[in-house]
Amino acid sequence: MAKNKSDAKGKTKGDKKAKKGKGAADGISVAGHPRAAAQVRRAKGFGGVTFFLITAYFSHKAQVPADQVALRALITGIGGYMLAWMCAVTVWRQLVLAELRAAIESGRARMEPVAAGATPPAAELAKAPDGDGQ
Repeated sequence: MAKNKSDAKGKTKGDKKAKKGKGAADGISVAGHPRAAAQVRRAKGFGGVTFFLITAYFSHKAQVPADQVALRALITGIGGYMLAWMCAVTVWRQLVLAELRAAIESGRARMEPVAAGATPPAAELAKAPDGDGQ
């Protein structure tokens, strides 16, 4: 008899962990896109720093005590970071899907002449006679 219930089922603890983190690696994602990941990182940094600095500036101009300026700026910077992340991921999700659709359509356009029995453009160029066309 098996010592663990998981051994009796034929699964181990490692299988559960491997299955849990496997979802995003299989499909198309913003994190897996080479340009999108960098742009999202850049947007998060820009959003956080921008919100932090704007809040610190206006709080300082309003003569708020320094500890309150720092606290307000920090909280707003975190909010700006999250807002920029959300917006960047939303935009890039649509861009990645559009790129995928364009790639699929491009593949279909290349395959249609071959599927219809016509010769592909590269083959037509190879058969073209040299000289005056006779």
